[in-house]
Amino acid sequence: MLDSCLVAQSAGSARTLDGVPAGVTGVVCRLLGGRGLASRLLALGFTPGAEVTVVQNRGRGPIIVVVREVRVALGRGAAQKIEVAVR
Repeated sequence: MLDSCLVAQSAGSARTLDGVPAGVTGVVCRLLGGRGLASRLLALGFTPGAEVTVVQNRGRGPIIVVVREVRVALGRGAAQKIEVAVR
């Protein structure tokens, strides 16, 4: 799974979670935030290699995703700190 992150990062196709449309699945590559936010995201299951599916992303408001079979609502600021490789 992390191989797809390396390929996406080298090709420049890795993007932050807030730019992924609904219905698309990706793999968490890295967390870009500070220690506090990274700790919170890790506790929610956003670990490198975890599969994430975007359920709702309307361009404004929270983003709803499924990570490790759990639905999580994230604010845009937090979603901007999660880099994913889209499949």
